[in-house]
Amino acid sequence: MPKIGIIGTTSWGITLGVMLARKKVDVRLWARTDQEAAQLTRDGPGSVTVPPGFKFPPSLSVTSSLRDALKGAQAVILAVPSQSMRHNIRLAAEYLEGSTLIVSAAKGLESDSGKRMSQVIADEIQPRLMPNICVLSGPNLAQEIIDNRPAATVVAAEKETAARKMQKFLTTPTFCVYTHTDVTGVELGGSLKNIIALGAGIADGLGYGDNAKAALITRGLTEMTALGVALGANPLTFSGLAGLGDLIATCASTLSRNHYVGMELTKGRPLQEITTTMVGVAEGVTTTPVVYRIARQMGLAMPITEAMHRVLYEGANPCQAAVDLMGAHANHELAGRKWRLFSFLRRRPSRSR
Repeated sequence: MPKIGIIGTTSWGITLGVMLARKKVDVRLWARTDQEAAQLTRDGPGSVTVPPGFKFPPSLSVTSSLRDALKGAQAVILAVPSQSMRHNIRLAAEYLEGSTLIVSAAKGLESDSGKRMSQVIADEIQPRLMPNICVLSGPNLAQEIIDNRPAATVVAAEKETAARKMQKFLTTPTFCVYTHTDVTGVELGGSLKNIIALGAGIADGLGYGDNAKAALITRGLTEMTALGVALGANPLTFSGLAGLGDLIATCASTLSRNHYVGMELTKGRPLQEITTTMVGVAEGVTTTPVVYRIARQMGLAMPITEAMHRVLYEGANPCQAAVDLMGAHANHELAGRKWRLFSFLRRRPSRSR
């Protein structure tokens, strides 16, 4: 029986653990304290919406020993908030073996450095382990997956063999896993869509309707792709599950924490009050200033990100920001300051002989 360690008793970490344990994988879920481990073992995943009396599958155990959770594991999944990824991979590093797959299931960027999670992990592990890094991203709402509803996702690694190994571990009859080698694009898709979801929540909170939200999602995808291309991603990745797929799910579902934050902002609630009283982390809140900073440094036009930054951190009124976005000056649909969309398709003129 394969063994997989999971760091992160988040709703996503618990969901992945339950899903894997259902297929008879030996899952070790790491809890930070003896008390948390005992409570989860006794009461089950109380933080996740599950049927009354739900219990963990027999092959899932909760331990407060990091050594017990990770030693001999074929894969380690880090399902933690992006801002705690560096701390957690530092703790785990000494237990990682040469063949252990290291999987980021977080969707955000590190605030101080602006780095993607795979880059953060690479900073903290031995160089020989870097080919084992994978990232997991897609339209994956935890509540639906723990309810055994069908879903699909993408696991990406620079080495396709690593992605395929992780694909085999994760695939279940209701969870379809695709592979990819564009790590940059898959990670950015999962991170940037959270910013657009904040805007979608605002649009819904203001009662703008489906036409406006469709426009926001579509323009958001173009904006995401523009930054992705500027940072070296394949633009086609953003039309897949880790881009468009995740964007649709996060912008449309009331299960999305980022969508929830956007809606609550339209009620006049302060951002700090919203985030401190909700369960889980809305990654878009911390990702927005990082992306805003990167775009300004690159001179890249990102109007939705700029609007969300004004609302979250500059005291702008959500309604006015939405009006400004919908009334923005429009030009060619693929035009934007320093956008290089689909530049890889442009052929060089042939030389005349």
